[in-house]
Amino acid sequence: MKCVIFDLDGTLLYTLEDLWISVNFALDKLGYNKRALDEVRNFVGNGVKKLIERSLPQGVDEKEISDCLEIFKEHYSKNSAKNTRPYDGVIEILQYLRSKNVYTAVNSNKFDAAVKDLCDKYFKDLILFSVGESPNCAKKPSPDGVYKILEHFNISKKDAIYIGDSLVDINTAKNAQIQSISVCWGYCDKELLIEQGAFVVSTKEQLKFKLDEFINKS
Repeated sequence: MKCVIFDLDGTLLYTLEDLWISVNFALDKLGYNKRALDEVRNFVGNGVKKLIERSLPQGVDEKEISDCLEIFKEHYSKNSAKNTRPYDGVIEILQYLRSKNVYTAVNSNKFDAAVKDLCDKYFKDLILFSVGESPNCAKKPSPDGVYKILEHFNISKKDAIYIGDSLVDINTAKNAQIQSISVCWGYCDKELLIEQGAFVVSTKEQLKFKLDEFINKS
């Protein structure tokens, strides 16, 4: 058996607008200036605490960060699916993998409850296991999430591949010592991915072709 591990935000799901709205809700609640969509795009990828730290002005104390994070989490948990949607072609890729009896999983830096809610809402039986940020799992680029997935499916590293859209995903795969593919329809510039030596695909068709090679490789 083979296993394909996906990042969530920017890889399977377009989530940027809902993240942006919840960030600005929290900032506004505490009297701070709101952020532009492109600013939030550059802030995501390292977990929600880092997202909030980057969104707040420099020099804000830890209590203010914590308060803002809690407001963000509460708002996002209730509004995480208003503008969020799977990228075109993603459902078909997941259906194809399941038809080939390939294990499918998600490893995300989004907090664990949100990861599971979104996977259940949008992918139901197409994602078999998901791991998000929690006290029991260090966030990416730690390989902890990947290791939990491999252990869950009893899969070796050579039979797993990681699909993501960011530099964090590249480094996660490197730290876990598994192969990876980067997609360029997410939140990171293609040039940055290439600079890091990533193998980059631009379309869902290219991704499916590379996954075919992976599945059929003995």
